[in-house]
Amino acid sequence: MSAHAPSRSPAGLAPEVALPADRRSRIRGNPGLSGFLRRGTKVITVGVVAIAALSEAMPALADEAPAHSADARAEVTLRGDARSANASGPLAAAERLQPGTAAPPSDGLIVQAELRNTWRTKAFGPGVALGANVLLASERTGARWRGASRVNELQASLDLGAWQASAGKKVLGWDVGYGFRPNDVVQQQERRTLFGQTPEGRPLVQLEHFDAESALSLVWVNPERWRDDADQARGARESAFAARAYRRAGAADWHFFARHGRHTGASTGAAVSWVADDATELHASARAFERHDRWNDGGAAAGALLHASPWAMATGGGGVSWLAGGQWTGESRIGVLAEAWHDATAPSDRDWSRWRDRNRALVAMQSAPAAAVAGNLAWQATPLAGSLRRDNLFLRLSWSESPWQLSLDALWQPADRGRVVTAALQWQGDRLRIDAAWRHFGGPAGSLLAQLPVRGTVLLAASLAL
Repeated sequence: MSAHAPSRSPAGLAPEVALPADRRSRIRGNPGLSGFLRRGTKVITVGVVAIAALSEAMPALADEAPAHSADARAEVTLRGDARSANASGPLAAAERLQPGTAAPPSDGLIVQAELRNTWRTKAFGPGVALGANVLLASERTGARWRGASRVNELQASLDLGAWQASAGKKVLGWDVGYGFRPNDVVQQQERRTLFGQTPEGRPLVQLEHFDAESALSLVWVNPERWRDDADQARGARESAFAARAYRRAGAADWHFFARHGRHTGASTGAAVSWVADDATELHASARAFERHDRWNDGGAAAGALLHASPWAMATGGGGVSWLAGGQWTGESRIGVLAEAWHDATAPSDRDWSRWRDRNRALVAMQSAPAAAVAGNLAWQATPLAGSLRRDNLFLRLSWSESPWQLSLDALWQPADRGRVVTAALQWQGDRLRIDAAWRHFGGPAGSLLAQLPVRGTVLLAASLAL
């Protein structure tokens, strides 16, 4: 997440807020599982056939012309998510008042095949490379099926020695933090997801220069949106020019950033990562921005019943976001990571006080139509899908011993003592990988994290490299 636009929470905390009138059933024992397997089989078959074709065709080209090379890979994943609903918060209050107002969180099943291929040639002089990463997926959430396929990356690059140019759809993540990245101004990637996989890249044009101790990157992200107005290009969709300069100085890596967004204006930042010794690393990052995107309720009065949601994205003012942290890794393969950050794009304590006052006023409306009050309460869950508190503390413990990896982490928000606890276990074989994870949102009843629509999530996934 960047420091100029609200996206998902930096810790990947805010689940999707779904507000259709119909309820979606859970999957336990659902006869539609056979349909899921049929769809999944189709996705896997298409993926295997495609990657096999690439694997056969590209080496043949390489044999005919040594100047060519290709690298084709694939990974198939079967994943299940079980989610428990929260009995607290505005969405739960709306459901109690008028059952059926908001869809409860549903379990999910997904089968996907990620196909990756890179083709390089020097037949035309300078090195030319074409890269693609395609995700073929079918997902079932509740009682509904939907396609979840997408193109993660599709790019062409030109190698001119110290200079390189590229254009297309590309994943380009910047900054040095783990739980939060103030200077991730191009990709704006969601942090701390339960299941790590390739994110969807951004359309961009990039020019880079490298030498032994430094690098320079110049990027135009979302060039096709330059003429779009602010409401059409919020967050990571905004067209912007960005630059990063990198310099190694002894044991320290320095990064300097600049960005100019179509409607958020200018921002600058810097980051450093310092390796103190073989076991200890320290890092910090900061960014100052002119404007940012944020949720706004249009000044809705606490006691007013509205006919439409008052929440919409708007452009807010400037601020400074920062992060400081470090990690230690011992010979026993135990690692400790600690970070603290301030996210100036999140709503202020005053904003959340107004939000809480409106929730209380709506619940207290005894004589108003239940459906109208429930609808207004459900709309109050909208800002929970963005950054929550400005100040955050994060601690992560990890242990690895091949083929096992285990981690336990906690995010704590001092403003209201809300917390998120996550445990993850991974087993990695030669080709097969098993992932299991559990996440719980909690804290005092008045804390924001304790009012999210989802109380907890359990994930289980199996991935096979082809």
